[in-house]
Amino acid sequence: MKTEYKPYVDALIELAIREDIGDGDHTSLCCIPADERGRMRLLCKQEGIIAGIEIARLVLERLDPTVEFDQRIADGTRVRPGDVAFYVSGALRSLLQAERILLNIMQRMSGVATQTAVYVARLEGLHTKVLDTRKTTPGMRVLDKMAVKLGGGENHRMGLFDMILLKDNHIDFAGGIVPAIRGAKQYLRERDKNIPIECEVRTLEDIDLVFEAGGVDRIMFDNFSPEMTRKAVEKVAGRCETESSGGITLDTLRTYAETGVDFISVGALTHQIRSLDMSLKACE
Repeated sequence: MKTEYKPYVDALIELAIREDIGDGDHTSLCCIPADERGRMRLLCKQEGIIAGIEIARLVLERLDPTVEFDQRIADGTRVRPGDVAFYVSGALRSLLQAERILLNIMQRMSGVATQTAVYVARLEGLHTKVLDTRKTTPGMRVLDKMAVKLGGGENHRMGLFDMILLKDNHIDFAGGIVPAIRGAKQYLRERDKNIPIECEVRTLEDIDLVFEAGGVDRIMFDNFSPEMTRKAVEKVAGRCETESSGGITLDTLRTYAETGVDFISVGALTHQIRSLDMSLKACE
């Protein structure tokens, strides 16, 4: 896990614990003795890319540092039904409290990683990389983006704070591409801030305006056809990175990549996924 992700993950785990346990796991408290110990295993029930084992360990450590964690599979591994990701041993009350929290996290993260791997496979042999977007579950963005990486994809910006992305609304309200880009550069100079600038374009002519304004780190082709994208890539001619976005599906992904574009951003990596089925059950 990247160091800068840790505060987000810690905060998410705290929220998940408060949400699920509240003033106590009364079911476990009423029928499981405090000193009762046991062992459980994380069983995979569908094929896919497993993700979130590292987070599951953090959940257990937060609830009970004495729990023993025996990991058998690495995050990012393709699993099949019957595979065991890890065993946990310790106070049964602690294990039962952690069960649903870690399953919710791992099932979603594994679904994102599995979905991403499908898109990545479609780009085999090409230099184009698939990117996630900010279309994530509020509060869980860092986990969604970690899962995308585990599935073989790449992360776009984390949020509004680590990249300037001049999209259609910003450009229209700013009075056009040239004033928007020049304003962004002046803003960064005045604050001695070094973050990349990306600008969305809607026509081939917009590309000329980008370079008239002094250029940016990346140009995003918004809702271009594959043929228009090919022309746009040729027009940029390697002067900056290029990205395609808007309505690109798994069926059209490779066609866009074959135009030579550097990146393709796909919101479906995180907002149209199926969680991977798994369970945490008692074992010997």
